[in-house]
Amino acid sequence: MIRPKRKALILFLLIVAVCSSVDAQVGELRQSISIGFNGGVNFNNVTFSPRIKQSQMTGFNSGFTARFISEKYFAMICGLQMELNYSERGWKEQIEDETGDTYNRNMSYIEIPFLAHLAFGNDNGVQFFLNLGPQASLLLNEQENKSSSWHPKQRRVSEQYDKPADNKFDYGLAFGAGLEVKTKAGNFSIEGRYNYGLADFYSNSKKDYFGRSAHNVISGKIIYLFDIKK
Repeated sequence: MIRPKRKALILFLLIVAVCSSVDAQVGELRQSISIGFNGGVNFNNVTFSPRIKQSQMTGFNSGFTARFISEKYFAMICGLQMELNYSERGWKEQIEDETGDTYNRNMSYIEIPFLAHLAFGNDNGVQFFLNLGPQASLLLNEQENKSSSWHPKQRRVSEQYDKPADNKFDYGLAFGAGLEVKTKAGNFSIEGRYNYGLADFYSNSKKDYFGRSAHNVISGKIIYLFDIKK
């Protein structure tokens, strides 16, 4: 059986192969550069092994976006997009015993996605787009939030409490889709994106308690870009 990390890596390599084959074809050359801002909301959870029952935890994201469009191949506009983002991740536990305890952890990251940008539509109108590629992240800080009444020994899994992340560096794959409207005042977009974590923030050797501790983030973004070269 192929492990999830290996499946994600194979998928990413296929994406790179498709993008490379498109770039290798003779298309209508066009070079435009856009920069701007993005912001939105995150819906977070963490894949743990052993499993920890969770409910959705929200956070926000914001940052800077730069996009380079290289060519149009048939109906597809091809380019690259890079971002520098601040992103709030973490998890919120769904504690169902009779203690009334509550627990969540906020984890703040700096993210750098490097994405293939594929768009379909009018140059000066509405476009549907896909963003696909890897992203690297660095943990800035983390904060536990517990109820004043606290009974960790009642939990089946309690190793995570008072345990900071072992690994500050994180990486994964990002998959996004959205709509962009191009106007004289700039380019306005909405995007839904899924970030699949490939790294574990807790050590996962055979002697460690957690075999998996990876972020899963669904985010909604609003992006504003303006052209600096067209």
